[in-house]
Amino acid sequence: MMCTMRIASLLPSATEIVAAVGARDGLVGVSHECDFPAGVGDLPVLTRPRVSFPRASGAIDRAVRQVLEDALAVYEIELERLREVAPDVIVTQDLCDVCAVSLDDVRGALKELALDGVEIVSLKPGRLGEVWDDVRRVGAALGRAEEGERAAAELERRCTELARRTAAFETRPSVLTVEWLDPVMVGGTWMPELVAIAGGTALVTEPGQHAPTLTKEQLAELDPDVVLLKPCGFELERTAEEAELIREVLPWERWRAAREGRVFVADGNAYFNRPGPRLVESAEILAACVHPDACSDLVAKHAGAARRIRPDGSWAAFDSAD
Repeated sequence: MMCTMRIASLLPSATEIVAAVGARDGLVGVSHECDFPAGVGDLPVLTRPRVSFPRASGAIDRAVRQVLEDALAVYEIELERLREVAPDVIVTQDLCDVCAVSLDDVRGALKELALDGVEIVSLKPGRLGEVWDDVRRVGAALGRAEEGERAAAELERRCTELARRTAAFETRPSVLTVEWLDPVMVGGTWMPELVAIAGGTALVTEPGQHAPTLTKEQLAELDPDVVLLKPCGFELERTAEEAELIREVLPWERWRAAREGRVFVADGNAYFNRPGPRLVESAEILAACVHPDACSDLVAKHAGAARRIRPDGSWAAFDSAD
């Protein structure tokens, strides 16, 4: 059934949710970061970064902080393109100021363009259950409540099934997830829940907590069994550019996980940091890292989504045992 609503999505996870509820054909515009499912990048791009950001983690962090200190938004809306696509519904967010355009800017853009009657659906999930509720909410807003319920229920079922599988394992290794490298930020929000589903015990953060920043000294006080690095917005190749930085900012010699080759790097752009349907795949990738022998099928399934860092700092294939 064709979606008759004209939908603008202003963040990647929202675009994935729109597709998950069967409304992909209703999309008339997306954000500059939307890249999944295939083909959405061909749609009109409705947002852009306010400044040109450098590539290194530390430089990006400093640039973003400067923009925010100057009371500017990190991203802005392409007003004329928004006028041209004339959406009925805009799906956006008010969870993170550095992830997408702000909700206030969306409201301001609609007022400036005199686009009356446009419904705004703003997402702000902090826990895994809230992500699935957003799937339902987007479905309902797009006139596809049944599809939204089915999609959310299937995502919940897959997580429950994986959690039941890992609950049978004898051990629950301690897991540290890293969301940013310079400064080092530990994964919060839904990450502790994903760790639990994957059969591990999350260190530092609790479900729903925002990502805290830890010093190297504070990190040295931890001794995780498994470490997962998944810098927000970074694909594997982008993180590989910072291979030397990883050993500088982390207490490499102190951590047993580093000495024994249990530090992993995952695609933080596609997985983990997008509060949408692929958080289920993210939990599977985590399970493969935490329990590689018991979850060898998941190691093979997600071989292209992660890498393992050897004790000497070199990178190996996800399924490599050397």
